[in-house]
Amino acid sequence: MAFELPECEVFWSMCNKADRKFAKSANLPLYGKINHASSFKKVFKIYTKLWKYQQDHRQKLIEDGVKRWEIGEIASRIAQIYFTQYMRTSEMNLLCESCRFYQAILEREYFKENSASDLSVANKQLRCYGRFLTACLTLGKREMVHQVVNHMKSLLDEHKRNFQDFSYNDWKRMLIDINRFLKADTAFMNRRPLRYSVVLDADPYALPSVSSIEGKRALRLSDAILGSYHHNEVKFAELNLDLFRMLQCLEWEPSGSFYPKRLVESSESSCGEAGAAVPKRFSYIEGLVDHSLPPNPRKAILYRPAATQFISVLAAIWEDLAPDGILLIYLSAAGKATSSSSGLPLSSTEQNPGDMQAHDSVSDGNSISPESSSRDSPTESRNLHEENHHNGSRGCLRLSSRGNEGLNNLYPNDIIPFTRRPLFLIVDCDSSHAFKAISGAEMGETVALLLSPTLPSPCAADADSTSQPNNGSQFTMFLTAPLQAFCLLVGVPGFNLGMDAFNKVDEMLSSSFDEWGKMLADSESLDPVWAHVLTDPFLRRLILRFIFCRGAISLYAPTSNKKEYLPECLPPLPESFRPASAAVRHAIFRISWSLDVADNFHCTGDNPDGIGSDKLLCAV
Repeated sequence: MAFELPECEVFWSMCNKADRKFAKSANLPLYGKINHASSFKKVFKIYTKLWKYQQDHRQKLIEDGVKRWEIGEIASRIAQIYFTQYMRTSEMNLLCESCRFYQAILEREYFKENSASDLSVANKQLRCYGRFLTACLTLGKREMVHQVVNHMKSLLDEHKRNFQDFSYNDWKRMLIDINRFLKADTAFMNRRPLRYSVVLDADPYALPSVSSIEGKRALRLSDAILGSYHHNEVKFAELNLDLFRMLQCLEWEPSGSFYPKRLVESSESSCGEAGAAVPKRFSYIEGLVDHSLPPNPRKAILYRPAATQFISVLAAIWEDLAPDGILLIYLSAAGKATSSSSGLPLSSTEQNPGDMQAHDSVSDGNSISPESSSRDSPTESRNLHEENHHNGSRGCLRLSSRGNEGLNNLYPNDIIPFTRRPLFLIVDCDSSHAFKAISGAEMGETVALLLSPTLPSPCAADADSTSQPNNGSQFTMFLTAPLQAFCLLVGVPGFNLGMDAFNKVDEMLSSSFDEWGKMLADSESLDPVWAHVLTDPFLRRLILRFIFCRGAISLYAPTSNKKEYLPECLPPLPESFRPASAAVRHAIFRISWSLDVADNFHCTGDNPDGIGSDKLLCAV
């Protein structure tokens, strides 16, 4: 007769093995050629087995001295495993499962019994809830975020009374950060999901084919690197507002989580993928993720990276890029433009005149645009390339708080070696135009460049608080939430714009995007760089939003004909998408008139649709 170990010994043996697997998996990098799937399967397998074992022998284990917080710690580890794997793969079902486990821990109060008397358990409880906040925030579960924040407030007060050595100020700082974040990322910013919604955005399977690449390979967005380095910014954990918005902008909206909202009742004993109980109140929908959609592009989130760290991550992801893939690089940071000896940026009048000539002019339909200037004589083109190369050695992104040392700066020339494969580069900083040096200096593949203005446009005086600079970049906001960015630009407070009015204007903007998308696909002058990515729904949406951003700022009276406020793209888009073109002017006119701010724009010379009878703000 075989000797059977007591349930408690088996349980602790499994816990030790699971802990070792967890530590090994947690130390793996979030990017590169490491076989993350194999590691995830191994650690997931042991924790699934451990979770099922404690469920089957729960009563006996408790009798033998296993505490409820120790069971909660296992559930917390499983939730952490899911979230870490989501960060590696961007698979939404993993993020949903992570929230499912964290929510079960909160609702079942695994840590409550011992947290009042044991400081280590109290800290485990708060760390668990802190990670839950990050997962909920990423998934967009704002009601649950507020619920967890309120719960943590009461816990902090309780632990401060119970423990002399409790790090109250550190945890309080975290709650201050999340409250600032929620205040900045207002309900107005979330009236429309930032993620790609199959209900609200263009059908990804019905996008128009691009005539100029018939028979040639289209590219898909397979990977993205999102990097940001700013000071005194609104952030939570390792997500500031710009990273948070770009992260969502490059993912599919989970079906049912936003439009329409549905709650499915389930019993408290129902279990998740690895056996986690799902509470009744916020039950998650079965089949939340639409598996008929393509996978989300994988993303590496780099919050305040060193320049060497960014280059290392770029090299690792670039090496593993799919044959038909394109890598998106988003960089948001303080810049160092062409500088004087004092290290301060020069004013617009002191900048190289060649930089100023590369913008659109909207005051005169015959003015030189970036598109027309790119077809200048060979001598002028050669001079522009030489100028770009010179600027590439000077303008940069500052990835440090310690001045302008070269070790802490990221230069355009640092990107050029990676242009042997397709890149889609978005630079959001006050020296973004220095990255024009990349165009024409590629080593194999022409880079698609979207460059922010060197100065953000001044918002109208009566705009609400979200127009302040510490609430995210205006350029990034246009790329991720274009209608909200437009409203903040012209001073339409979110609380004055009713939901019905917002939806009507949003339909106008979506209609313009659909029209522009078809025009781009049919354009014979569309550069191959844009043609090859236009069939990717995420990149297509970014291109169309860039056109809207450039048109709105160019036609906006306070910034009209002021080059420092204008974004730029390289290679240039067709002439029919210049801000002064009929298609762009008409779209801006319709939206501005509907919001009763048309007088602020230089696009009101005609009214082909008789829109004057439908000013939406008047009906709010």
